[in-house]
Amino acid sequence: MDIDQKLTLLGGLSPQQFMRRHWQKKPCLIRQAVPGAQAPIARTELFDLAGRDDVESRVVSSGKSGWKLRHGPFNRRQLPPLSQAGWTLLVQGLDLHVPAAHELLSRFRFVPEARLDDLMISYASDGGGVGPHFDSYDVFLLQVNGRRRWRVGPVGDARLVDGVPVKLLAHFEPTEEWVLEPGDMLYVPPGWGHDGVAVGPDCMTCSVGFRTPRPTELAREVLQRMTDALEPNDDERPYRDPAGSATATPGRIPEALQTFAAKAVIDALNDSHSLACALGESLTEPKSIVWFDGGGALGDGQGVRLDARTRMMYDTRHVFINGESFQASGRDARLMQSLADARCLDARSVAKLSGPARELLGDWAEAGWVHGDEQH
Repeated sequence: MDIDQKLTLLGGLSPQQFMRRHWQKKPCLIRQAVPGAQAPIARTELFDLAGRDDVESRVVSSGKSGWKLRHGPFNRRQLPPLSQAGWTLLVQGLDLHVPAAHELLSRFRFVPEARLDDLMISYASDGGGVGPHFDSYDVFLLQVNGRRRWRVGPVGDARLVDGVPVKLLAHFEPTEEWVLEPGDMLYVPPGWGHDGVAVGPDCMTCSVGFRTPRPTELAREVLQRMTDALEPNDDERPYRDPAGSATATPGRIPEALQTFAAKAVIDALNDSHSLACALGESLTEPKSIVWFDGGGALGDGQGVRLDARTRMMYDTRHVFINGESFQASGRDARLMQSLADARCLDARSVAKLSGPARELLGDWAEAGWVHGDEQH
């Protein structure tokens, strides 16, 4: 993607301009960001998808009895009737199951893959919504069917309403309000309050979310992986008590042992290779609800494409795919990086891979992570 090319998707701004002016700064309404936009999935198919065990779905409803939240899977009879007002079906990870949703998501690949969460779709009856709230991630809200009224404003008071199953802002004061038609899109930065309500029936909105990990959350995941990867070194020098270490207070932890432990931890954290692997593996780990069907062997003369569920990234020395890490250098590294960036590799490029790299690609194909692609 040319990040300096002006895009209709971004209201005539280039990705570089959009990131500089709006990203994580202020909301942006883009009329007809996707002209002629249509829902990537029909209503009946969406309802069927919400009944699957490998799909995360929720129903949020509001009425005289207050707010209610239910988690799927749902069979059709468990969903409210279409004529009932004030309910919303939310389906996460639509891009993992619907090619049209995956294609839509690919338009936003000017943001690093490491930040991407998923494409969620919401179906709402008249008056349906999830209430005024704020998110800790960046989100593009694309209207694909029906109409939705959005109210947006900075959050001056982050207190939530007590005693309800959804996180609602207790004191939401919007500063902007728009009604979005199919093709219109709204960008909302992290921490901005927003409230979307369906105007009429059959309202469908695609939400492209980008995660913003908190320091503690990221540190916990990375440190756990670094700890799991620690292996004793035969050359390590074990702890030795200092001379004259007899003590009259045996319950006290020796300062020398505290110093030894601190150095061991610091040395482990200073292992840049281990840290890089732990981060890359963490960022590419599929969600627990995602699993792969086994694939087949790659044919001769085939290109490859990544499965829609596959997460693949890289750094200077490594390639990461679905929670695993591999060292790569030279031509193999460049070609694997191209696969991660473009999510496909043509047959000519596959043929340039070394024997071990092609064998690794074959293992990924058998795992269902990549597929042979005659067009490439």
